[in-house]
Amino acid sequence: MSAPIQKPWYREPWPWILMAGPAAVVVAGFFTLALAFRTEDGLVADDYYKQGLAINQVLRRDDRARELNLKALASFSGARVRVVLQGDAPPGLRLRLVHPARAGRDQSVVLHAAARGVYEGSFVPSGGETRRLVLEDAGSTWRLSGTWNGREETASLAAAR
Repeated sequence: MSAPIQKPWYREPWPWILMAGPAAVVVAGFFTLALAFRTEDGLVADDYYKQGLAINQVLRRDDRARELNLKALASFSGARVRVVLQGDAPPGLRLRLVHPARAGRDQSVVLHAAARGVYEGSFVPSGGETRRLVLEDAGSTWRLSGTWNGREETASLAAAR
């Protein structure tokens, strides 16, 4: 009788099948680690207590916009934005385009008066990403807010309730 020919261990399928699970976990762990280092968690604030106290000031700005009966319509065309404001406002306005999760993608646009109640400025297009819009005066005494989905040409802004 002849003895069966023994193959080396690396020629057998079972060691490789058993090592595949832990190897996949190690690869996934390195991928998760790289992802954690490359992206920033913009939702965590070091001064969360101060930001919590500042909410009352922000609510007062919304109340002030309601008192002034301010409303606005923002029109987007390419890299230009035009804001038509109903109500009386000083000439220095700022429009912030706030990314819902990434503070690094926020933009601030200084708007210049083009005509009475009409303000214009330029921005970097967002590529169809949704943005929260915040329109405020230079002194930050009032604000209007709204949402723009990044694809439509217009978005309306009003005082938050």
